[in-house]
Amino acid sequence: MTLEEFLAAWHNDEPTMLVHTSGSTGKPKPMWAEKHRMEASARMTLDFLGLKAGDTALLCLPLDYIAGKMMVVRSLVGGLKLVSVEPSGHPLAELPFGDGAEQQIDFAAMVPLQVYNSLSEEKERERLIAIRHLIIGGGAIDERLENTLRDFPNAVWSTYGMTETLSHIALRRLNGREASAWYTPMAGVSVSVDDENCLIIDAPLLHGGVLQTNDIAEMSADGRFRILGRRDNVVCSGGLKIQIEEVERLLAPHLHDAFLITKRKDERLGEAMILLTESRELDTVKNICLQELPRHWQPRSFQSVDKIPMTETGKPKRNINS
Repeated sequence: MTLEEFLAAWHNDEPTMLVHTSGSTGKPKPMWAEKHRMEASARMTLDFLGLKAGDTALLCLPLDYIAGKMMVVRSLVGGLKLVSVEPSGHPLAELPFGDGAEQQIDFAAMVPLQVYNSLSEEKERERLIAIRHLIIGGGAIDERLENTLRDFPNAVWSTYGMTETLSHIALRRLNGREASAWYTPMAGVSVSVDDENCLIIDAPLLHGGVLQTNDIAEMSADGRFRILGRRDNVVCSGGLKIQIEEVERLLAPHLHDAFLITKRKDERLGEAMILLTESRELDTVKNICLQELPRHWQPRSFQSVDKIPMTETGKPKRNINS
C-alpha cells in the first residue's frame, strides 16, 4: 500500500480499515480496525511522548501493517510533519545529510533490524542518535543492542503491543536514568495475568473486551509488567519446559552470527529444540551451547541457513513451515 492509497482509504466514508497481523506465529491474517479506535491509540502515544503539532515524524515501515499505518494516523491526529521514505533495512540512508540539508526527526518507529543496520553506518548512526523519540517494536531487542542504545542522548523506547491493540499499549525506556526492564501501560490501559501468568490487556478505547495474550509476564505492584517469553515458545522436551527466549538470551553474548531457536515434534521427547544459524561453523556453535547452556537445554539439531527466517515486519519466524 502506498501513502496515497492509505490516505484515500482513511478519508473515505467507511468506519473501518483493513490491516493484517504480522505473521510471527503463522500466516498473516486480515483484520478490520475501527478508525475511531486508531485515533484513540494515536492520541495515547502523542500524550505519552509529549509530541506536539509541527514535530517531524518519520515513516519508514510498510503501510500494509498496523505499525506503519499508525505512524500516519499519529501524524494526522497530532498535526505532525510526516517524512516518508521507502521501507528498507537502512531507512536513514534515504534522508538528506550535510550541506544544510539535515532533516530533524522528532519521532520515528523502527524494527530492531533497522536500528541494528543504522548503527553500522556512521552517517546513519548520527541520524539515529539525533532522533528525539525513537520507538522500537515488532521484535525482541537483544541485550547487545540494548546496551548499545543505553547511552543515547535522546529517548529510546521499546514498545509492547500487537495488531489487535492497534500498535503498542505500553512502553519502556531503554536509555538514560529512566531505563527499565518494565513496561508502563499508557493512559486508559490496564493489565493483569491469568493463572498461567499470561498477560491480559484491558484497553476499552482500543479493543472491545479484554484481550488474552500468549505472552508470559511478571507484574509489579505499581501496574507495570515485564515479558518473560511466549507460551507458544515453550519447548516441552522429555518432560521439561524450556522457554525459547531464555535460551536465546544466554546464547546471544556468545554467538556472533544471527541465530534462532525453534522446535519440532520428536517421537521420543515430545518436542526437540533446533538452532538455526547463519554461521557455517556448526562445531563452534555446538561447543558454545555445551559451555553456556544447562545440559537439558541443549539443542537436539543444528542447521546452517543462508538467512534466518523473518516475517515481513522483521519478527523471527519460528514456525518455519508456515
